[in-house]
Amino acid sequence: MGDPALGNPANDYRNRIVLRCLGVPTPGATIVDVGSGQGQLAILLQETYPNSRVLGLEYSSEGVQRAKSASEAAGLTVKFLQRDLLEETPADQRLPESELASLAVCSEVLEHVDDPARLLRNASAYIAPGCRMVVTVPGGPRSALDRHIGHRRHFDAERIRGVLEQAGFHVERIERAGFPFFNLYRLLIVLRGQRLVQDLQAKDASSSRIQIALSRFFEKVFHWNIDDFVFGWQIVAVAKFEGGRSNH
Repeated sequence: MGDPALGNPANDYRNRIVLRCLGVPTPGATIVDVGSGQGQLAILLQETYPNSRVLGLEYSSEGVQRAKSASEAAGLTVKFLQRDLLEETPADQRLPESELASLAVCSEVLEHVDDPARLLRNASAYIAPGCRMVVTVPGGPRSALDRHIGHRRHFDAERIRGVLEQAGFHVERIERAGFPFFNLYRLLIVLRGQRLVQDLQAKDASSSRIQIALSRFFEKVFHWNIDDFVFGWQIVAVAKFEGGRSNH
């Protein structure tokens, strides 16, 4: 729900970053989407890399069902599993060694949980040692909408580095993307405050026209965002999993 606020060009922007940072998988590789929501990113990964296996892990059973329906409607075979990654994965739910992921994504998930390092440690039941993971999290101030949809915190580079290292990952690089236009997009959400939540709940028609116009504007200008600049509010980390399977 996070970005319907202004029509959601931010998702497309993040997805382009994820694909750039993820790299091209070897044929037959498994890619896992940690916190796959309603499946949009996992489906994009399968469409982009048709020779790979894509697995989505999601806490919400409704999200899993919607993701499966969307995958089937697109003629794809993305696999989605309902998993609570704040709990240890039972032995009978773990993947065979041959199916562990060599690439992983965790996009706009960690801000929703109180213990993000624990979530990533438990996700290690699904990834192979050496797996490259791309993590995106929001930076900058939290808006009323962010709080409404359950953002516990926003991150800076050092905070996300600490989370990844606690979870057994070696951080290769952190980018602070999005300056200046993504920041402007986010700032508009912050400034609209609680009114934005009310507009969304009421499905105000005039608000929708504004959202469409703003969406078209940001879709055009997001291509001129700087990938890594000290003031960027879209935090992106690329890390490699150093450990074996989680046994805690």
